[in-house]
This record gives sequence, structure tokens and C-alpha cells, in this order.
Amino acid sequence: MNEIAIYLATGSVLFGVGLWGVVMRPHLLHKILGINVMGSAVFMFFLAFAARAEPADAVPHALVLTGIVVAISAMALALALMKRVARESKQHQATLEDTP
Repeated sequence: MNEIAIYLATGSVLFGVGLWGVVMRPHLLHKILGINVMGSAVFMFFLAFAARAEPADAVPHALVLTGIVVAISAMALALALMKRVARESKQHQATLEDTP
């Protein structure tokens, strides 16, 4: 097996694990992590397909680096929103329990 096949196989496994996490796990944190794992798999696919071209091109690598930065920012936003949803649902739950 060459490096490209290893990247494709690993990316496929990672994408499947991430998809399983998004579909099967009910907790929001698991869904966010599953989406992040799926994004990592897409980066691996992109680099594997970029490595197939003979003359080395730096553009796919630069796009993957940019994608990693965007993925980190999106995950931070998703975690902040998840925290806010949890706090709001606790407040809503407390007000429902206080009403007669």
C-alpha cells in the first residue's frame, strides 16, 4: 500500500466514525466532535487527491491549512453555542419546575 491509499483508507474510516457519532449519539458535544472528525477526514481526502498530481502544488496544502483554522474557529463557536443552549435549557427547566 502506498501513502495515498493509506490516506484514503484512514480518511474513509475517520469519516465513517464521525458520521456514526453525528447520527447515533444524542449529546450535542458528541455531534460537534463527530463533525470535526468528518472535517479532518475531508482534509485527508483532499491531501491524498492532491498528492496524485506529479508536479507538487502548494495550493491544496495552503487550502487545508486554511480549512484547519476555519474548522477550529467553527468548533469554538459551536461549543460556545452548545454551552449557551445548555444554560438556557436549565433556566427554562427551573422556571417550569417553579410554576404551580
